[in-house]
Amino acid sequence: MPKTMTMQRSSPTLNTVIMVENAIKNAPDSVVTIPEIKRRLPKQVNHYTLMTILEYLEASNKIVVTLKGITWVHNTNQNLKRAIEKGMEL
Repeated sequence: MPKTMTMQRSSPTLNTVIMVENAIKNAPDSVVTIPEIKRRLPKQVNHYTLMTILEYLEASNKIVVTLKGITWVHNTNQNLKRAIEKGMEL
């Protein structure tokens, strides 16, 4: 029987996820590309691991991925959350 090659993604550690989050959050530009993220990281991260982290951050509504790059959109400001909850829809 021939063996089939399967591409297995390793699960990122919490420290790696936080490192990528901080690199995107603290980027001087509002839009950052994947090569820029890799350059800003203090440690080298496997490309597939980085893609897994970006998929997670997008699914949890912390980033938005567009053709121009990646933008951090998660906001923890409680005043903003209350204003949105109480606000009127136009």
